[in-house]
Amino acid sequence: MGWVRRSMTLRVALIGIIVLLLLIPLEMVEGLIRDREWTKHQVEEEVSSTWGGPQTLTGPVISVPIDEMTRTINAEKQEVWIKGGTIWRHYLPEELNVKGDLTDEVRYRGIYKVAGYWADLAMDGRFAGISHEATGPDRVVRWKDAVISLGITDLRSVAEIGTAEVAGTRLALEPGLPCTDLAATGIVSRFPLDTRNDSTPIPFIVRMRIKGSRNLGFLPVGRTTRVALHSTWNTPSFSGAFLPSERRIGPGFDASWTVLHYNRSYPQRFEEAQPDMEASAFGVDLLVPVDDYQKSTRAAKYGVMLIVLVFTVFFFVEVMQRIRIHPIQYLLVGLALCIFYSLLIALSEHIGFGYAYIVSAVAVVVLVALYARSVFRMPKAAALLTLVLVLVYG
Repeated sequence: MGWVRRSMTLRVALIGIIVLLLLIPLEMVEGLIRDREWTKHQVEEEVSSTWGGPQTLTGPVISVPIDEMTRTINAEKQEVWIKGGTIWRHYLPEELNVKGDLTDEVRYRGIYKVAGYWADLAMDGRFAGISHEATGPDRVVRWKDAVISLGITDLRSVAEIGTAEVAGTRLALEPGLPCTDLAATGIVSRFPLDTRNDSTPIPFIVRMRIKGSRNLGFLPVGRTTRVALHSTWNTPSFSGAFLPSERRIGPGFDASWTVLHYNRSYPQRFEEAQPDMEASAFGVDLLVPVDDYQKSTRAAKYGVMLIVLVFTVFFFVEVMQRIRIHPIQYLLVGLALCIFYSLLIALSEHIGFGYAYIVSAVAVVVLVALYARSVFRMPKAAALLTLVLVLVYG
C-alpha cells in the first residue's frame, strides 16, 4: 500500500480517469444548453405562427387552364372527345421590379425575442403580349378562364393590398390559388384573355403591406428581376441562390439584386410544375447576432482544457510541496468547474452573456480558491491556482 501511495504513475492515471469521468457532467451541461436553445426555437415558431413566418413572394404570374381531351367511342359507335384532366400554362413577366421598405418589429415572449418586420412592397413590371396559339382537338385552351396570381407564403400576414392593376384594370383579388405549380398559397384574380390576342405588352402594378419574421424572399420569375430593399435592421444575412449586386450595411441596410432568366433553370413559359423553382429564391434573413446559447456552447467546448489546467496546478503543488490530495478532492474541484457553465446559461438568459460570464467566473474562482486554500494550507499555492483560473477565464 505504501508503493501505491507513492506511485506518481498511478496518481497521474487516477487524475486522467477523473478527467474522463468529468466529461459526463460536461456533456450534461451541453445537453442543457441544447435543450434551452430548442425551447427558444419552439418559442420562435409559436410567435411566427401568430405574427407571421418567413415570407417568399412568387409572381405575379398569368396562368391559363388547358383541358386535355381523350378520344373514345361512345355507345352509338361514334368517335367523341371527352375531357381527361386539366393542366395549367404559366406566363412569367418580362420585367419585374420590386422595391421594399422593411421596418423591424421585434416580438417578445418571456425571455425570448423574435425578429419580425413590416414590409411595404411596390411591385411593377410587364408581361409580353400573349397570342392565341392554334391547338388540336386533344387540347382545349380556356382563355376566358385565365387568372393572374401572386404567391405568398403566409396569407395571414397580409395587412393591406393598396393597389393591384393589370393593363389599367383594377383586380378583384381573392385568396387561394387554382393550381399549386408555382406556390402553395397566394392571392388570385380572374384575368380573361379570350378578348386579348396580340403582342401588346401587359403592364402591372401591385402595392402591398405584409408582415413576417426572420426572412423575406423572392422568386426571380421575371426575364429580368430587380429587387431593392431598405431596412432599419442592422444585422442582415443575405441568403438564397443570389447575393445582392450592391449592398450597404449600418446603420440599417440597403441591398439590390438583379437576376436574369439565364440564371435560373426554368423558362418564361411552361406547363405544370417546374423542378427546383424554390432553389432559385433569394432574399434576406433578419439575423439575430450570435446568441447566448451559441456563446455558451462555445465556452463549454473549453471545459476539458480548464479542468486539465487546474488539475495540473493541483498535481504540481502536491508533488513539490509533498501534500497528499485525495482523488475525491480532485473530483470535487472538477465538479465545481462544471458549475460555471450551468451558472452561465442560467444567468445569460436574464442579464446577457457578458455579465453572466463575469458573475459565473467570479463565483467559481472564489469557490475553488477558498477550497484550494483549505486543501493546500499554503496561501502562495492557493494564490497561484487563483491566478491560473483568472487568466484562463479572462
